[in-house]
Amino acid sequence: MLKTSVAMVLAALGGMAGAADITVSAAASLTNAFKEIGAAYEKEHAGDKVLFNFAASDPLVQQIAKGAPVDVFASADQDAMDKADSLKLLAAGTRKNFASNSLVLIAPQGGKASLKSVAALAQPGVARIAIGNPASVPVGRYTKAALEQAKLWAAVEPKLILGASVRQCLDYVARGEVDAGFVYATDAAIVKDKVTVVATVPTETPVTYPIAVIAAGPQAASGRRFADYVQSSAGQAVLAKYGFGRP
Repeated sequence: MLKTSVAMVLAALGGMAGAADITVSAAASLTNAFKEIGAAYEKEHAGDKVLFNFAASDPLVQQIAKGAPVDVFASADQDAMDKADSLKLLAAGTRKNFASNSLVLIAPQGGKASLKSVAALAQPGVARIAIGNPASVPVGRYTKAALEQAKLWAAVEPKLILGASVRQCLDYVARGEVDAGFVYATDAAIVKDKVTVVATVPTETPVTYPIAVIAAGPQAASGRRFADYVQSSAGQAVLAKYGFGRP
């Protein structure tokens, strides 16, 4: 009996010794889904704690490049992950696409501007349009490319209010501070009582999300476990619940 008890204590201590604080830097649009995935992961990996840092993808790359102790990076587009790769930040062989999304045009519910399409943004009654800053925010890059393709960029550029993240753009629209804005479909779904989806916007480049383990991360092994969990059936089920598609 004593031997059994000692064995159980040693096993428990061994499990705790392997526990880790996993730091995950992730695109702002992943906030709700990743918080739920993190909680589910912690239940399956006793002692592990998932710590999140949500922001626009490009600033997250800059933070990691400057030495932020990050174990996993999840981006809202391939460009940001390419930047991380070019800076030699990624652990070899860990970069994988794990989700997809779509770009949508939204307007405040009950807004003064009557919008039926993206082309309507050029009309005089539309004065302020929120988009992510194309220089640093993936949703902004997708939006600019889509507007250029539709030959609308020159007409709407003077009306643009640049957001530091997709969630800031969402907030601008939800609070009625702008006439319209571009976000991901998953963001619009979070505040569907405050915004109306005017149109799904075709993008030349598919909206896909890559994830990778950071080579210099302090918890490399645990980071791999979390990245694998995101791609597992359990992780994918949570992403689907929040409207994300498969990559």
